[in-house]
Amino acid sequence: MAEWLYEAGIGEARAALVDRGEIVEARIEREGEGPRLGAIVSARLAEVGRGGKGAFVTLDGSGQLHATLATLPPQTSIGATLLVEITRLSLRERGRDKPARARLAEAGAVPAEGPDLRARIAATGLPVTELRAGEPDRLEQAGWSELIDAVRAGHWPFAGGALWVDATPAMVLIDIDGEGDALALSKAGAAAAAAVIRCCDIGGSIGIDFPSLPDRAARAAVDAAVDAALAAPFERTAVNGFGLMQIIRRRDRPSLIEQIRLDPLATDAALLLRQAERASGTGELTLTARGGVIDRIAAHPAWVDMLQNRTGRPVRLIADAAVKGSGHAQ
Repeated sequence: MAEWLYEAGIGEARAALVDRGEIVEARIEREGEGPRLGAIVSARLAEVGRGGKGAFVTLDGSGQLHATLATLPPQTSIGATLLVEITRLSLRERGRDKPARARLAEAGAVPAEGPDLRARIAATGLPVTELRAGEPDRLEQAGWSELIDAVRAGHWPFAGGALWVDATPAMVLIDIDGEGDALALSKAGAAAAAAVIRCCDIGGSIGIDFPSLPDRAARAAVDAAVDAALAAPFERTAVNGFGLMQIIRRRDRPSLIEQIRLDPLATDAALLLRQAERASGTGELTLTARGGVIDRIAAHPAWVDMLQNRTGRPVRLIADAAVKGSGHAQ
């Protein structure tokens, strides 16, 4: 039976839905990402917008994070305090960030934090196992590091071919690459693409580039393969003569691809802290990484304190420009 593996890491909570020993869904929630989806928070009106639409608010207690507000009561003045509900988290994209989205909270609502990752996976009704550093690393045994590597490289092999996945400001693009019969490759690629979309919680606009299939019946077979492999709800176009299909899915938080690839310092800092929690030995625990990673950790003294408390070892941070990737702990 499928089960969630959950880890309350330092600076980052992570969860993986494991079925038959493989990760089929992966989620991370990082400290400092701002109010959670569904949170009720106080905000101050920063911009009115036009006709009460497109207003801009500053979220209280979030380090000057902003959100767009769908509608605004008439004659609300700039600086007014409002209670809003977060309906979409902020999104990071190449070259720009999109602010969160919010709406006015229902009458009688009170401030609330919104469900965290632990609560969200529990709500699926599937069993949840909480992992600790001193126990066997079941997350790693299921392929956590390999998953992170695949996301970073954008390369997902499958039997007979591979996917190349990239997140652009316009959409996530999935290219199906391989040799042999185009229809068989397209069907296998459809199943693989659906698995990546599910695993990484990819939402918004998604483009899948299939091998060219000039035969209409073959293209219809690929359409059916996508419908069978990808869980509803979603909308899609038919595969066109050039092999392109567009899929639209609900997008209310960043995908795993966006979190990992567009914030590499946060990714490497979390991986290094995870490694440090599991480092063997006694005495001083030394974390060595490139300067940006060490600076990210040093900027959060509470993370260092937590690491020292969890390991019972004093922690030293060393910046070394020659160290690649997430660095090492020993």
